[in-house]
Amino acid sequence: MTTVLIVTMIVLLAAGFPMLVPLLAAALIGFLFFFGMSPDFIVQQMLAGIKPAALIAVPMFILAADIITRGVAAKRLLDVAMAFVGHIRGGLAITSSLSCAMFGAVSGSTQATVVSIGSIMRPKMLEYGYKDSFALALIINASDLALLIPPSIGMIVYGVVSGTSVAELFIAGIGPALLIMVLFSAYCYFYAGREKVRNAVQATWPERWAAFRHSLLPFGFPIITIGGIYAGIFSPTEAASVSVLYAIILEMVVFREVKWKELGDIALSTGLITAVVFILVAAGSAFSWVISFARIPQELLGAIGIAEAGQIELLVIISIAFFIGCMFVDPIVVMLILIPIFAPVIKATGVDPVLVGTIVTLQAAIGSATPPFGCDIFTAIAVFKRPYVEVVRGTPPFVIILLLVSVSLIFFPQIALFLRDLAFR
Repeated sequence: MTTVLIVTMIVLLAAGFPMLVPLLAAALIGFLFFFGMSPDFIVQQMLAGIKPAALIAVPMFILAADIITRGVAAKRLLDVAMAFVGHIRGGLAITSSLSCAMFGAVSGSTQATVVSIGSIMRPKMLEYGYKDSFALALIINASDLALLIPPSIGMIVYGVVSGTSVAELFIAGIGPALLIMVLFSAYCYFYAGREKVRNAVQATWPERWAAFRHSLLPFGFPIITIGGIYAGIFSPTEAASVSVLYAIILEMVVFREVKWKELGDIALSTGLITAVVFILVAAGSAFSWVISFARIPQELLGAIGIAEAGQIELLVIISIAFFIGCMFVDPIVVMLILIPIFAPVIKATGVDPVLVGTIVTLQAAIGSATPPFGCDIFTAIAVFKRPYVEVVRGTPPFVIILLLVSVSLIFFPQIALFLRDLAFR
């Protein structure tokens, strides 16, 4: 059965079908031909996959991100970062990294971050002497922080599939995100010195105060998501709903940059993105049920001897598997396929599922910006109209930094778990 399912998926992928079709085809073959079950049962499993209440947060965070992307929140966050660090060596690049982190905390979307921050910062970086390959690589890799800093759609999907607390995952992602931001900033400082790029004019303290004052309201989003969950005021799902309300009030009432008549188009855009995510989750749930019922995970893991692996060895294997998978396939699909395979061993070895979720989400973030098929790469190609080779040319140093953080998480798990333990233990 394992061979039939693998061959079916490979053939359909090679024929050019989107990942949804191979997932559903493999699940259907398992239900009908190997288990002899009614087609109704596959529909039940698909509906069960999108039933968890935590998934309600996904369209809410996407809607909030869509509203903010059309407004001025991104520019105000960028202005405050520019005012405080723009004048130091590599300041423009560091500003881009900080802005991606701050906007990621607002939107939760890597692609929205690429578009919003990249459209503003790339022209400025080119003006001050940065190579385009460096600017593009920095933007698409720094946007990965949106998957680690709450709200994170990737962490929501992982939490639902694995049964892990989404609130704990949100808090655990902050430490690795801060470490990545610091390392990216250090590399930008080194790069600017080597390439002798120009620095921006230093802002005066009145200008810094003005930029900070204008950014206070956009900073309300991470306060809502992180502060509200940390304080136990509401759940991640409730935080998502509050974020939508806050986005509407901020951009449509206070700033008045988004018109009420645009809300229908924004909701339609959110609906389309949500439909894609939920259909993938539903198909992945049916496929996961098939491979679990057939005990395929136990067969595969037994064949490679992973059942006897220690915690560090298991985390290394999980990291490698998700890193390779996310280089070629959408990270959500990789999660839906691989999490059920590793789940029994994770439980047996006693590895903290929140640590695993943080490592898996980091690999998904790396895959979003890693050749050959990272989704942020193709977003940058479409938005900035640059060839594929130029977009990926500058990525190796940033990928190396991200992989170093992955290794650090394996050997020093408190990078992720310290804040989680502080908040929930």
